[in-house]
Amino acid sequence: MNLRVTGAAAIALSIGLVACSTPKPPLAPRAATHLSARSNTKVSGTVEFKQVGDQVEVKVVATNLSRNQEHGFHIHEKGDCNSPDGMSAGGHFNPTNKPHGPHDADHHLGDMPALKADANGRAEASFVLKGVTLTEGPASITGRAVIVHRDPDDYKTQPTGNSGARIACGVIDRL
Repeated sequence: MNLRVTGAAAIALSIGLVACSTPKPPLAPRAATHLSARSNTKVSGTVEFKQVGDQVEVKVVATNLSRNQEHGFHIHEKGDCNSPDGMSAGGHFNPTNKPHGPHDADHHLGDMPALKADANGRAEASFVLKGVTLTEGPASITGRAVIVHRDPDDYKTQPTGNSGARIACGVIDRL
């Protein structure tokens, strides 16, 4: 009887040790930023990024936007939000030298869908970006800035979409 209990205990211990030593798959790369007001606004919010295969999922919540208005939303080339007007973030992230445009045509890798504020000035959005990554390399958006603009993006005017002043900025940090 003691041998059976001891044998069962040894098997259970062996299974436990194997389970502990089995490598777990790596977590998907993630990044995030807090949006800080620029250009004398009160805009704030968060942007979360998650690498899923060769795409990046984006989730945005922004508040204190112009009510019932669309706002241009882009990743900019420099991770610098120090200037009061957000201009220190440079131009749109565009390592592929494409024209500014919508996602169903040629566009900057930093061109993202516009944010649409509700009647309370709050915008929530979820979408997927293709061509960018959170890992190192020329298409990495980590360390770059996210900018919310005052006006809608017309997706035509080069190189900015005629989106107006930069009203919020945040640097994308890898988590």
